Amino acid sequence: MDTSLALENNPVEEMEEEEEDGTPFDKLREECGVMAIYNHPDAARLTYWGLYSLQHRGQESAGIASADGQEVNDIKGMGLVSEIFTDEVLAKLPGHIAIGHTRYSTTGDSALLNAQPISVESTKGLIAIAHNGNLINLGTARERLERDGALFQTTSDSEVIIQLIAHSKHTTLVDCIADSLRQVEGAFSIVMMTRNRIFAARDPHGFRPLAMGRIAGVDGAPDTFVFASETCAFDLLHAKYEREVKPGELVMVSEDGVTSRYFDTTKKQASCIFEHVYFARPDSKIFGRWVQQSRSEMGRQLARESGVPADMVVPVPDSGVTAALGYAEESGIPFNLGLIRNHYVGRTFIQPEQRVRDFGVRMKLNPVRPLLEGKRVILIDDSIIRGTTSRKIVRMVRAAGAKEVHLRISCPPTIAPCYYGVDTPSRKDLIAANQTVQEICDFIEADSLAYLSMEGLLHCCTMGDAVPNSYCTACYTGKYPTRVVDVTEILPAEVGV
Repeated sequence: MDTSLALENNPVEEMEEEEEDGTPFDKLREECGVMAIYNHPDAARLTYWGLYSLQHRGQESAGIASADGQEVNDIKGMGLVSEIFTDEVLAKLPGHIAIGHTRYSTTGDSALLNAQPISVESTKGLIAIAHNGNLINLGTARERLERDGALFQTTSDSEVIIQLIAHSKHTTLVDCIADSLRQVEGAFSIVMMTRNRIFAARDPHGFRPLAMGRIAGVDGAPDTFVFASETCAFDLLHAKYEREVKPGELVMVSEDGVTSRYFDTTKKQASCIFEHVYFARPDSKIFGRWVQQSRSEMGRQLARESGVPADMVVPVPDSGVTAALGYAEESGIPFNLGLIRNHYVGRTFIQPEQRVRDFGVRMKLNPVRPLLEGKRVILIDDSIIRGTTSRKIVRMVRAAGAKEVHLRISCPPTIAPCYYGVDTPSRKDLIAANQTVQEICDFIEADSLAYLSMEGLLHCCTMGDAVPNSYCTACYTGKYPTRVVDVTEILPAEVGV
């Protein structure tokens, strides 16, 4: 019998993190992280450890489903992985296979009903799915399935894939999965499980990352297979990175071993370049390339393109650190941690009764006055979205005594929304879509502002590669690799992105 337990002891407020003036926090949201384990007696615990490493990809909800060949159990909750999955909870997830998910919603409500993995029992058997990405033909696919009698449990786009599998006319499950994946458009890196098999797949463009690893069996025991959004999850498990799941590929792991097939090879690769700029951890290998390598080179290229006389290079922590190190090495200007981040501030916090200027940013960052006082400072950050936070950070550094503040951004201006698994503001809220670089510089009150060029960014993310990746740069160019449908136009009115 299949059992399911949902935990609600750690609710997360349904609100965008806001600063003291009511403006949303000026960063793009992480997407989601997925994890799968095949053939380990403590599969759920290994999945938990993997999700812990992927927590940066979503802090809203998390879930794990496990199976022992007969029963499937799944537990989901709102909050962080470590808050949901105690030893007592993990004991309720027996089995040798498991999948897991950590989530930030991009489509569907921020609610427990949309937490993943999502399980559906059908004539094809029980299937559970964990999905990173966004489907852009969600409305048409959902309407057609509902006409065919599908009953949806959630408002998440991930359930569309499972319902397409359940309603497929093909006979074998592998054919049904391949058939369903051919019918959806957009970004998806997914892991799925039945009572005795694991599946992993990436969309034909390869927007989001998904890697396969292996833990060698002990004393002749069979190997354990691992799938994860990022390879940093493998390190904690002592799993060896084997390869990426390729764009348009469906991988199945069963007692017969690993098999693979391609469901679509007609699309051009368009992997998300922002994974290298910001989303992925520096210790991960994404799209076959180390993130640390790309980010360090972004800093170096910034120094070549837009160097300025200064006394100190200071990163905006934590995402600006690697690029700042590269900038300092290339320019010869000393690197220093002039801003200290408080890592214990959650997604939301209680505002003080008397609003204090820039209180929101100061909860997260604090300047080191003895380092900054009287200095010409180059601040390195990964992006400017609305500009509100950048202005507060510049003001903070000036208030700490900096003589000059020059802001350098390790990517081009963000001028267009993303529809492939990133929660991006609309174009009207993107400052670079509406103002020139000089106008943005004036708004954030910096002495100078410069972005990394598009040519420079592509160079940094491909240099040295035997076969250079093809990247999606739509957020910087407005040119999308697929037909774009805004999900706000196809979801019910009460459902927010």
